[in-house]
Amino acid sequence: MAEHSVITPLPGTFYRKATPDSANYVEVGDPVSADTVIGLIEVMKQFSELTAGTAGRLSAFQVEDGDLVEPGQVVATLDSE
Repeated sequence: MAEHSVITPLPGTFYRKATPDSANYVEVGDPVSADTVIGLIEVMKQFSELTAGTAGRLSAFQVEDGDLVEPGQVVATLDSE
C-alpha cells in the first residue's frame, strides 16, 4: 500500500463536520473513495469541501477540528490501494 497525503488548497479553518451537531464526515480507519468529503475549509464564512482525492483507508488526521490551515498543508493521510 502507498500513503497518500490530503492537502488543502486553501487557507482557512478546517472542520471535520458540517455543523456542530453533525457527525464527522469520516473517522480514522474508514474506507474512502476519491470524492469522499473528509472535511470543510471555511474562509470568511464560505465553506469548501475537502475530498480524499484517491481511494483507500483514512489512516490519520494531521490537524484537529477547528485548526487553522495554510495552502499546501497536509490535513490527513490515507493508505491507498
